[in-house]
Amino acid sequence: MKVVFIEDVPDVALAGETKEVADGYGRNYLLPKKLAVLADSAASNILKAQMKQVLARRAQAEAEMKEIAARLDGTEITIRAKAGEKERLYGSVTAADIAAELGNMVGQAIDKRKVDLEEPIRQLGVHEVTLKFTHDINAAIKVLVEAEEAAPEAAEKEAKEEKKPRARRAKKAQEEAIAAEEAEVLAEEAEAEGEKLVLKLEESEVADVKTEEAEAKAEETESKVKKPKVKKKSTKKAEEKVEEKESGE
Repeated sequence: MKVVFIEDVPDVALAGETKEVADGYGRNYLLPKKLAVLADSAASNILKAQMKQVLARRAQAEAEMKEIAARLDGTEITIRAKAGEKERLYGSVTAADIAAELGNMVGQAIDKRKVDLEEPIRQLGVHEVTLKFTHDINAAIKVLVEAEEAAPEAAEKEAKEEKKPRARRAKKAQEEAIAAEEAEVLAEEAEAEGEKLVLKLEESEVADVKTEEAEAKAEETESKVKKPKVKKKSTKKAEEKVEEKESGE
């Protein structure tokens, strides 16, 4: 299958080129993705006419990129950044940082996507970086990352700012320790009051039991000592008996 490429396909063809490709690859991938059209179709004739202009602009752009690549190849740029112990950066140097520095050097914007950087730079020193403008236009540069020197006043201010959080943390820790001690004292006092209350309740219960026992013993003693009452005969009956006795005599 012969097709005309509408867009660049890496490692296959550039836009505007006419190439023979496998039927399955063309039918299942290139044509559905609108990356190419059939070379014998009416659309291909229109596309070829349009692509002449595209290719002309591409050629001009490639010529400019070759010129920039030639100017940058083998150069060294310096980027300063804040660093800490073991020469490790606080932040990092990214592809955008490198592209911006290169743009300042050549007086023309450099696309950060042209900077082939696997991961941001996080260490001081010299780092080799490749610029990939196209699949066959490259440039090798060196990026020197140096520690940013702070002015004496700025360094002093930064040191003070670093001390502030430590002082605040120390003060907060002290306040928390005092609060914890106070809470512990209050808890101990509450526990002591609770124990006193329990003791009073126990003493009250014991006193009630003793009182009940004493009352029971008193009742028992009283019942033993108390004598039964003797009923007295009425005076009238006694008088009647005396009268009967006298009348009999």
